[in-house]
Amino acid sequence: MTNTIEFEVALKRAGLTKTETAKALGISVESLTRKANNLNEFKASELAKLYQMLKLETYDEQKRIFFSSNVD
Repeated sequence: MTNTIEFEVALKRAGLTKTETAKALGISVESLTRKANNLNEFKASELAKLYQMLKLETYDEQKRIFFSSNVD
């Protein structure tokens, strides 16, 4: 599950807004928010794009944000 706080921190570190991120993923801001808050799941293709956009180069970084058992 997505760690919402870590996701938002990663967006800020990358200098991205939710609007920019949603547009790059081809989804609405509402869809992005629902996925970040674990109401819906990210598609594999969206995760691959997010890894690039957020510059998440290691599996540990990716796991900490998108495959966390500790979600907020």
